Amino acid sequence: MILKQLTVFVENKAGYLAEITELLAENSVDLKALSIADTKDFGILRLIVNDPDYALAVLNKKGVLGKITEVVGIQLENRTGALDKALSVLAKNGVNVEYLYAFLAGTPNFAHVVIKATDNALAEKILKDAGFKSIN
Repeated sequence: MILKQLTVFVENKAGYLAEITELLAENSVDLKALSIADTKDFGILRLIVNDPDYALAVLNKKGVLGKITEVVGIQLENRTGALDKALSVLAKNGVNVEYLYAFLAGTPNFAHVVIKATDNALAEKILKDAGFKSIN
């Protein structure tokens, strides 16, 4: 399933990330998953939240830069090789993965993976056709 991911540009200074999470918490934005990557000057915070459009509006109102990005969410069995199978099917079909991150679902039996592909719609179709379950 195509998911809306909130992508936020985070200044690389002490406390700024906490300001963002505090602002989201104060506005009842529920964080479902996140990933952060950094550079010398800023970080890129990627979030799956309960209401990405509302969360972006809250952040923009306080001058925090962000955008909505579409990603693909799939469920994997929490076992060795499950991620490899998903990535292999994408690779065999010529779909490039730009980045991904994973998190455990509400059960230890499954993990959820968020994938940003060069062609999300194609990635979603390929994964679905290969028997992978979508997350929402």
